[in-house]
Amino acid sequence: MTASGSIATKESFEPQLVLERFLPYRLNVLASLTSTALAQIYADRFGLSIPAWRVVATLGQYDVGTARDIAAHGVMHKSTVSRAVSALEQRGLIRRQPNKDDRREELLALTEEGRRIYESLVPEALGFESKVMSVLTPQEQALLAALIDRLTTRARALAPEGEVEA
Repeated sequence: MTASGSIATKESFEPQLVLERFLPYRLNVLASLTSTALAQIYADRFGLSIPAWRVVATLGQYDVGTARDIAAHGVMHKSTVSRAVSALEQRGLIRRQPNKDDRREELLALTEEGRRIYESLVPEALGFESKVMSVLTPQEQALLAALIDRLTTRARALAPEGEVEA
């Protein structure tokens, strides 16, 4: 870096990696920007953190799940899910039930209040998604979805098991 804060380059140096064109960097920037903008909606209206929203969204979609299920689905570390579950339980938004099939785990579900929050946020989340995607044609949107699916499958295969967190 130079004194003015700009990045200095040597004239003879040819960069091997241009960060702004590097796919992992670009995907991370896009994910961060969209996640931060969306987080503002559920933080301001409902006081939910990103991990808490992911727990609420997963239970809203599947009705019941274990912390392990939610961690895998939301690509979050188990401890992140555990903290979010505790906070949501303290607020009365989720409840725990014993898992008859595995006594080491508990089944989690939204309470009536948790379900109301989920149902209030779904239209806003979908509206936000629509605004982001509005710069693409329907064909581009379908292609993007297919490409993201393929890249996600490949990235999961390359990632060390148990070490993935978004």
